[in-house]
Amino acid sequence: METAEQYRLFSAAEVRGRSALYERLSAEVADDPALVALLDELPPIKRQPNLFFGAARFLGAPLDGDFRAWTIAHWPDVRDAMLTRRTQTNEVGRCAVLLPVLARIPGPLALIEVGASAGLCLSLDRYRYVYDDGHAVQVVGDGPVELRCRTNGRVPLPDRLPEVVWRAGIDLNPLDVSDDDAMRWLETLVWPGQDDRLARLRAAIDVTRRDPPRLVQGDLNEALPGLLAEAPPDATVVVFHSAVLPYVNPDDRDRFVASMGRLPVRWISNEASFRLPVLAEQVAVPAGRMLFLVALDGEPLAVADPHGAHLDWI
Repeated sequence: METAEQYRLFSAAEVRGRSALYERLSAEVADDPALVALLDELPPIKRQPNLFFGAARFLGAPLDGDFRAWTIAHWPDVRDAMLTRRTQTNEVGRCAVLLPVLARIPGPLALIEVGASAGLCLSLDRYRYVYDDGHAVQVVGDGPVELRCRTNGRVPLPDRLPEVVWRAGIDLNPLDVSDDDAMRWLETLVWPGQDDRLARLRAAIDVTRRDPPRLVQGDLNEALPGLLAEAPPDATVVVFHSAVLPYVNPDDRDRFVASMGRLPVRWISNEASFRLPVLAEQVAVPAGRMLFLVALDGEPLAVADPHGAHLDWI
């Protein structure tokens, strides 16, 4: 996808109705040949809107002022930040769409998250979940972090949290949850105007700091076998990931998907539908909005909001 079109899509399909500031800025970038030319200096995987805006915000860009002039004046610093950092949003709201799938798997469970960032989603059994509104409320868990999710269809909502006996994560650049600078980077990746998400992120960081999971630095294909060998033999190993495949090149992605069919694991994927074409072919996903497909062992089960706000069972 051309850079300008990537920013138009981000404006129209991802942030519209979620962050008015990013909706406007991304549309302006798409129509600005000078900014597009600067972004085109970077490798394609480093041109992402989330990474660009996050890096600029991290460095102090005036998003509600003259963002264009500031960015051009500070482009060497912005470029360096984009090249050295990664989009590692670590959105814990996604745990709410993973939980009904995870609860279907017999435990005890050993969790391995691919693209774990700081490992906040590996603490999913330490959060409190509230499904739906009004009188039809299902509450699961009693943790200090509350995740709310609307549902449609016959979602198999659990009445208890899964038993997790072991947890670990893989990331090319795992973030230390005790590192304040790294956590400030995560905060910067939360879209402007989403104060609830920011508060939720900070609360999840506090929870995870009390008992951080083991995080391994490495490629998802190369590091996974070693972690599998460490998992308790009497536990069901579950490999899961959310919004990771956009940052994996197609050959490595295909290799990873193929391995999920061979390895002795259960596999939960939560990705934008077009990232896993073999799944998208099985489900008609509404056009015009960025939606995720939630699947278990390659079988699509639900369509979900990218940040876990709603779950529509197929």
